[in-house]
Amino acid sequence: MLLAAVTVLGAIGVITRKNPVHSALLLIATLMSVAGIYVLLEAEFLAAVQVLVYAGGVMVLFLFVIMLVDLEQRGKDAGARKKLSRGAVAGGIVLTLVFLCVLLSTFGMEPLGASAAGSEALRAGGGNLGSIALVMFRYYLLPFELASVLLLVAMVGGDRSRALQAVRDR
Repeated sequence: MLLAAVTVLGAIGVITRKNPVHSALLLIATLMSVAGIYVLLEAEFLAAVQVLVYAGGVMVLFLFVIMLVDLEQRGKDAGARKKLSRGAVAGGIVLTLVFLCVLLSTFGMEPLGASAAGSEALRAGGGNLGSIALVMFRYYLLPFELASVLLLVAMVGGDRSRALQAVRDR
């Protein structure tokens, strides 16, 4: 329950902070608490991936981008505040609908947590890593590879765009 509260409060803090560095640090706390929830659900591999990939690598990139972007330009547009308030209202409506759907779908279900029979079946099937690998490479191999190619194309396109911009600036 404590980890869930930290996750929700951290997520709220991410969207309410004016300082982007504070938002990034709160996002790290949120991601770490999600990893703690994975540990409680006996999904240790997912917890390790959560910490290494998201809280580690992705957040370092976010912090570099925050430090490199000119933050003096933000907040000078008067129309941006009106767009932000409309976006906040739309986001609040979507969040409320999602919350209601989650609430309605949880009634009549047994509580979350690993049962003894489920844990034994998971261990017999190779554990968390084996189960994840089996599902990912048997049923989701094509989407996994398409995502890899998409990320490669985006990376090459970003590099080419930067190179063209450098040529134009000369």
